[in-house]
Amino acid sequence: MTLLETERVTVSPVRRGITPRRTGRGRAGYFFVAGYAVLLLAFGVFPTGYAFYLSLTNDRGQFTGVNQFVKVVQDYRFVPAFTHMLVYLAMWLVTLVVVVVLTAVVLRSRVRPGTSALFRFLYYIPGALAGVASVLVWLFMLDPDVSPVSRLLTAMGFKTFAAVLAPGNLPLILMLIAFWTGAGGWMVVMYGALNNIPDEVLEAARMDGAGPWRTAWHIQIPMIRQWIVYMTIMAFATGTQLFVEPQLLQTASLGRVSPTWSPNQLAYVYAFQQGDFNGAAAISVVLLAVGLLAAGLLVARSNLFKLDEK
Repeated sequence: MTLLETERVTVSPVRRGITPRRTGRGRAGYFFVAGYAVLLLAFGVFPTGYAFYLSLTNDRGQFTGVNQFVKVVQDYRFVPAFTHMLVYLAMWLVTLVVVVVLTAVVLRSRVRPGTSALFRFLYYIPGALAGVASVLVWLFMLDPDVSPVSRLLTAMGFKTFAAVLAPGNLPLILMLIAFWTGAGGWMVVMYGALNNIPDEVLEAARMDGAGPWRTAWHIQIPMIRQWIVYMTIMAFATGTQLFVEPQLLQTASLGRVSPTWSPNQLAYVYAFQQGDFNGAAAISVVLLAVGLLAAGLLVARSNLFKLDEK
């Protein structure tokens, strides 16, 4: 057999331009996606559609248009609840983005790999606690009678637990609880994103005379911008669902905190104390619209889903 004949025999179908048949691979992909799709439909799409239906009807199933939305917006508790939520979100998101990104950059640039692994593990520990457990821990920390930082609380003018839970302090308290619980996990994510930056890029910056902070501001942070936007969207969505923390603080304060402090609490009062599920659905739809609008703006301005050009 000549060399030419040997090459003809051993040439692969790909080299000949023949696409190999994919038997079962496509079906396996659909199989793995199907579980998530079923859960998404059952616990996401269908409940959302039902909430839309309830928000446009009354308790007898009659179509009422936007009357449910007008009713809840005119409720004297609606504007304060959404104002509280927006103040909390502003404090929470700014603190989260600044501290998480700064800490991740410092861990990546200034701390040895072994030590940074220890720090990342310690940061992640609070995230293992459920929301209720986190609130209980902070109730203990904020009570001047039993808190290990009681001297600091007293020096700040908080001599009683009721003084700490004053309504004006609630956004700050809830921000601290949310940050303590969720920031550590995002630090780990941002650290991983920074590790994906090629070493050649960082080395080129150093050769051009860029110091650590200029490298972080002009190279590292812009290259993980999409991860920062993703974190902001997820944190915003979590913040709009605020319920457990103010509800427990309201119980612990013996009514000092309003039972309708957040929109979700107001929706809970509508549904389970007033029996008005249509009004509760209208509040839920408004929250959904706020979340989708914020996410849409962030995605559009950041090109979050833009594919890298090859």
